[in-house]
Amino acid sequence: MSEPETGEDYRDAVLPGQQWTSRQFLRCDFTEADLRGLVTRGCTFDECDFTGADLGESRHTTSAFRSCTFDRTVLMRTEWSGCSLLGSSFTSCRMRPITLRETDLSLVALGGVSLPRCELAGLRFREANLTEADLSRSDLRESDLTGARLLGTNLEGADLRGSRLDADALRQARLAGAHVDLDTAVAYAAANGLVVH
Repeated sequence: MSEPETGEDYRDAVLPGQQWTSRQFLRCDFTEADLRGLVTRGCTFDECDFTGADLGESRHTTSAFRSCTFDRTVLMRTEWSGCSLLGSSFTSCRMRPITLRETDLSLVALGGVSLPRCELAGLRFREANLTEADLSRSDLRESDLTGARLLGTNLEGADLRGSRLDADALRQARLAGAHVDLDTAVAYAAANGLVVH
């Protein structure tokens, strides 16, 4: 890998359609940058700021965006495959449609995000903040929601079969019509004071 670019200023940069491989960025500022159609492979972005940036139609493979800030960022039609978004925060971003495959969203702040009817199967959301997020009718099969904050999260009609989640967290979510497996149903019943035989 190349040496990390540290503290570089990419504010307002116009870099559409770029292809970056194995580049490293540390605490770089991409505020309001035009990164439409960016393609990254094996890149790392640590503590970078993408406030107001346009990443629309970008594609990311085995890249890491750790502890990054996405505030009012355009992420429509982006594709993420084998990526890590560990500890990053997303606020008022335009995210739909978005494609996420085998991506780690542990410790990510997605409070209030609107992602209904999304394909989110098999993703890691460990200890993520999903408070008030709209994940209604989304496919969350086999996803890992262990320790996730689900206060007011809309999971109505979502497919949660095979997912790992805390029963206490489920009590705080909106679950009408959600599809769950037997183990989750039993844990949810017990968390709500029922005696399961």
